[in-house]
Amino acid sequence: MAAGTTLLLVDGTALLYRSFYAIRSLSTRAGQPTNAVFGFVKLLGQLQRRWTPTHVAVAFDGGSPAARLERLPEYKANRKPMPDALRAQLPLTETFLDCAGLPRVRVAGEEADDVIATLAIQARRDAADRILIAAHDKDLFQLVDDVVRIVPQTGGDAVMGAAEVIEKTGVTPAQIVDWLALVGDSSDNIPGVPGIGAKTASALLAEFGGLDVLLAGTERIQSARIRSALLAARDILVRNRGLISLRTDVNCGLRWQAAVPRPPRTTELLAFYEALEFESLARELREPRLC
Repeated sequence: MAAGTTLLLVDGTALLYRSFYAIRSLSTRAGQPTNAVFGFVKLLGQLQRRWTPTHVAVAFDGGSPAARLERLPEYKANRKPMPDALRAQLPLTETFLDCAGLPRVRVAGEEADDVIATLAIQARRDAADRILIAAHDKDLFQLVDDVVRIVPQTGGDAVMGAAEVIEKTGVTPAQIVDWLALVGDSSDNIPGVPGIGAKTASALLAEFGGLDVLLAGTERIQSARIRSALLAARDILVRNRGLISLRTDVNCGLRWQAAVPRPPRTTELLAFYEALEFESLARELREPRLC
């Protein structure tokens, strides 16, 4: 792989939600909501300018996988349905990406995180120089290594590598699945082991290394309460690991090498901006700044 290859993987669903709630009131004169699309366009542009990727893929949720729902029927059941005003902007977002020449991926019955994990591992195996994931889900921390990093969706400079994962969670990226299995993930409605919080889980994994060793050596745990909680939660822990481990074999319909941004279809993009009354974006397209 040529030197300087940077793959930027964006959680498009999360970026849309962030934009929808950050910009509370924006619509066309006819009353069509446009707040999520406008924020999405702006944030994605910031990400591209900040990281200058050679390859880009924007992944959207296609639903919860059947395998996770079989393990836990309540998986993500705590999440409210997507607001109608946001759902109405999904097709507009796809239109923007197509006009802007940016590859997008949505796989029916698959989550964006698994699509991102699949593309990241592909690129890692093919010796991409840098893989950046613009997302905020803790389960994506398991992918972090010397090449894969997490970056903020807001386009800021902070980069989360292994040291930052350890600072934030108390465990290494390789231990994230076990850590989340112990503490649970409230955002996905995955309950952890009762009575074991983040600090306790980090301390246990620091001492034992991993969940398998921990469960095989519970007699070495001094606290009777913690020992009893772990023994009672063996099935929960096995289930949680299956829920939290990201899939890396999703049939995305896109190889990462093909995720090269195409030249934007300027005429169509300008018409899109004008139709949604994005006057500032339309003006930037008509009058590009001189370098």
